[in-house]
Amino acid sequence: MLTILGPTATGKTALAARLAFELNGEVISADSRQVYRGMNIGTGKDYDDYVVEGVQVPVHLIDILDPGYEYNIFEYQKDFLKAWRDVLGRNKLPVLCGGSGMYLEAILKGYQLARSENDLDFIASLEEKTDDQLVEIFKSYKTPHNITDLEERPRLLKAIIVAHSTSRSGLTGNKDTGLNEDLQNQSFPKIESTIFGIDYPRGLVKARILTRLQYRLEHGMIGEVERLLAQGISPDRLMKYGLEYKFVTMFLLGDLSRNNLLVELNIAIRQFAKRQMTWFRRMEKQGLNIHWIDGRLPLEKKIGLIRSAMGR
Repeated sequence: MLTILGPTATGKTALAARLAFELNGEVISADSRQVYRGMNIGTGKDYDDYVVEGVQVPVHLIDILDPGYEYNIFEYQKDFLKAWRDVLGRNKLPVLCGGSGMYLEAILKGYQLARSENDLDFIASLEEKTDDQLVEIFKSYKTPHNITDLEERPRLLKAIIVAHSTSRSGLTGNKDTGLNEDLQNQSFPKIESTIFGIDYPRGLVKARILTRLQYRLEHGMIGEVERLLAQGISPDRLMKYGLEYKFVTMFLLGDLSRNNLLVELNIAIRQFAKRQMTWFRRMEKQGLNIHWIDGRLPLEKKIGLIRSAMGR
């Protein structure tokens, strides 16, 4: 497998689609929000990027669920394996692409997840917390505190999820995902992947985030959230998807002015991009080899470097 990762606004999709086109591959998305239909502008579904030289590059795991459904990492692993095996079965190259650190790591490191860890709302809320906030959440559980659990964000997140699921199972029993037992107990296979990350200088990432956000606000993002609300998705549900959906919903409810919407959402996305890079660097420290490519290079140059590194 080939993996393309990086923080938001770094052009991952266009690169992954072009590589899939040139290497007889298909893209598998690793994005926790692009799975939902109708959530297009806010999640950055750049459909045009999947058309290369007039050819539609196949992409898996976007637009597979209605918004409001409680998707989770366990289900993502199951859906990923189905797509991955399907792509390989047709002698194509799977190209994993995304920026959701937990989803990527669940595949690349082969998380062995228990069914009691299936709580989208809780897990999604954790991904937007600062490290200090996560430490306080972890300390709130009546469980022995191992200081090593507080040193690495991925380890801390897993410790919180385990503590949370343990406390829930003691009160109400494990949440039923509707999956049969053999799938729930299935070990996730070890998947070898060559991993490339797209990196820009921090100042340039900030500029790209602002430019993209201004464009989206002017070209339908607010209307998209209005339509989702009109479809019956509750404001609370939408805000739990975070970032664009949280702040635009707050704007529509009258809790933010238009100017504050731009300012506060821009800050939130920049903070999110920083957390993404922190996650990827920790993935490296824990043994995953990520080949970083300067995002300022022309697309053809990036592709040439990747093909050369892969011997293709």
